[in-house]
Amino acid sequence: MDEHGTLTTPADDDPTLVLLTVEEAARRLRIGRTTCYGLIRTGELESIPVGHLRRVPVDAPAQYVARKRTAHRVA
Repeated sequence: MDEHGTLTTPADDDPTLVLLTVEEAARRLRIGRTTCYGLIRTGELESIPVGHLRRVPVDAPAQYVARKRTAHRVA
């Protein structure tokens, strides 16, 4: 557990990661797995297929938040 009481895995703290699982991306965004898949389905959150798996580039959650913040300021 981290300082906020959130369950973490060793992968959450690994600075060498290039791709995240959908569950890891959801944890970083503090959203549910189903919501995260919805963002991927609509193209709001970048992801790539790796074989039969779906992975999220490690910088994609931060880019999603930055776009949302910019859109919120403009609106």
